[in-house]
Amino acid sequence: MQRLAAIIESSGDAILSDDVNGVIVSWNRGGERLFGYAAEEAVGKQAAFLIPPDRHDEEPMILGRILRGERINQYETIRQRKDGSRINISLTVSPIRDPRGAIIGASKIARDVTECKRAQERQNLLLREMEHRIKNLFALAISVVALSGRSATNVRELVTSARERLSALARAHALTLPHGQRDDSQLSKPAMLHSLIRVIIAPHEDAQGARFAIAGCDLEISGAATSSLALLLHEFATNSAKYGALSTPTGQIEIACAERGQNVVITWTEQGGPTVTSPTEANGFGAFLTRATVTGQLGGEISQDWKPEGLVIRLSFPRERLTG
Repeated sequence: MQRLAAIIESSGDAILSDDVNGVIVSWNRGGERLFGYAAEEAVGKQAAFLIPPDRHDEEPMILGRILRGERINQYETIRQRKDGSRINISLTVSPIRDPRGAIIGASKIARDVTECKRAQERQNLLLREMEHRIKNLFALAISVVALSGRSATNVRELVTSARERLSALARAHALTLPHGQRDDSQLSKPAMLHSLIRVIIAPHEDAQGARFAIAGCDLEISGAATSSLALLLHEFATNSAKYGALSTPTGQIEIACAERGQNVVITWTEQGGPTVTSPTEANGFGAFLTRATVTGQLGGEISQDWKPEGLVIRLSFPRERLTG
């Protein structure tokens, strides 16, 4: 009994037991670490005090199944700590029987699965981003072929132009990979803002180089910020090729860079595309990815104005987040 008690007390999981009325009878140190309550605070209370108000129907369901002799295995749910915070747990509940086999209570093992949940969410986000990028790359490849066909006079010219643009697209897409996931010996070296923009827009430029205009200040971008900013510009160019100025032969884009106090402001202005009356995919994953990159990774702000003559995007970032 002492050996079993020592095992329970030293467990990293919360291990507790209830009577048939749902009152806590025993509570180990893992329960204190997980939920924040010492044994003397928990024993004698209804186990439901750990359950958030919106889940109070769970305890009668669990107790009912236990009294029928069932076992609940790795049931994922949410419980509330002493400080009011919520925690994701995996709960295993088994009946406790007396020597005659009558059910006299329930043993509960609760394991913190918060990190597992976060890892799963990160994995789902990466899968959604991968799916989004693949769809965009197919759309861009079609756009590149169409753009190359407008100026080509024969098949050889079409193949050469499309190959050059697709190669430029591959270089631009490589810049959107997270820092440290690219085979690039220059990762730690800063890039110039205008050069970064040119790499991203190169696949969409025409033979005369007249579709894009880059104006304003130029500054060094740190390696840590390069992939985030490249991802934003790549997303804007992709959307423009699908829906905006780059989807038409005569559409043009001006990218103006300016310093405003401690901030760097980049304004993306489209003209000559189809008439824009409402946001496209404003609530889609591309829009979510853009907002997350602007606010979460670069600490900036974004505003978008869907004017009839073309979309205007305004980005504002703290200078130190781009150059640091």
